Amino acid sequence: MKRCVLVLGLVALMVGTVWAGGRRDDGVARIGLLMRNTHEQFLSDYTDHVRRMAAERGVSLNVQDAFGAADTQLTQLQTLIAQGYRYFVIVPVVSELADQMNRMIADVGGAAAFSNIAPTTSSLLIGPRFFYASSPEMVGGRYQAQLIADFFDANPDRAPGRVVNMLLLVGELGHPAQVHREAGLMEELVRRGYTVNIVARGSANWAPDQANEIMNAWIASFAGQFNVVAAQNDGMALGAVQSLIHNGMVTASPVAGTRLYVPVFGIDATADAIASMRRYELFATVLQDSAGQSRVAFDLMYQVATGIFQPGNTAGGIAPATAVIGEAPVNDPRVLNQSYLVPFLPVDKQSDFFRNHP
Repeated sequence: MKRCVLVLGLVALMVGTVWAGGRRDDGVARIGLLMRNTHEQFLSDYTDHVRRMAAERGVSLNVQDAFGAADTQLTQLQTLIAQGYRYFVIVPVVSELADQMNRMIADVGGAAAFSNIAPTTSSLLIGPRFFYASSPEMVGGRYQAQLIADFFDANPDRAPGRVVNMLLLVGELGHPAQVHREAGLMEELVRRGYTVNIVARGSANWAPDQANEIMNAWIASFAGQFNVVAAQNDGMALGAVQSLIHNGMVTASPVAGTRLYVPVFGIDATADAIASMRRYELFATVLQDSAGQSRVAFDLMYQVATGIFQPGNTAGGIAPATAVIGEAPVNDPRVLNQSYLVPFLPVDKQSDFFRNHP
């Protein structure tokens, strides 16, 4: 009996010391990666980048996919906390989930960095070790508008009277990216002197197959009435491209830089999008830097986990924000030091990113 008690005591001691503070006593940091889903190309790329960095730095990484379910993501967080994890890189299912998640993490003295889906300001105010490491979505929309305006500036016959007749494929309605990218797109086109006529607008929930179906219906209803297709991510843009090709709206050789009857513009600059641009199908896109966002978020958690983080530190080559912008949570000066903004980048065939992309 005494031997049994002694063994149980040793086991308890090992559990308490090996996983104390979210790190093993051999110095190996443990980080949980909580993803809203990994079937979107951007989020799949983000996950791959984090896996690679964890392997390079000797971090024990636990990846969880919530498949778009908020309850699932909360359960995954609870389970990881029970297993001793304290540091998290998170793409939340919805912004509002960040408040509950950060309270749970704060209760165990942990930290978290959020990307892609902005956390609420209130969730960051829970403590100084909660961070926003992402890209301001309105800027992405503005860059898309710049690319569209540049196209019509170079081809004024395609937009008589400087009128943009647009088919607009948006993401999940109410998603911060959907809201802010659309606002940036419209504001910038007007600023560039264009009148925007939305011929049709619909949500394809970021999905290529849904975008393809919507485009098929739009082509049947509005053929000849639109001169551009804008999609809020590359997946939907490529779904639109395939619909245009399937419906015969494609030329044998490029005209004005595209083989499609109308130019299609996306956002994300995924590998598939760049390949489509090389085939003169997708006209242009905007880099939402999955590598950059994941690098900043991971580096923040690595610094906290290894005890080297200090407020104001640069993470992943990015310094914290110093001025408010018109987009939450960075519109609140109280969380500037916790906000790391990874820039968007317009990508056309003249851009360095396109030229240097394998």
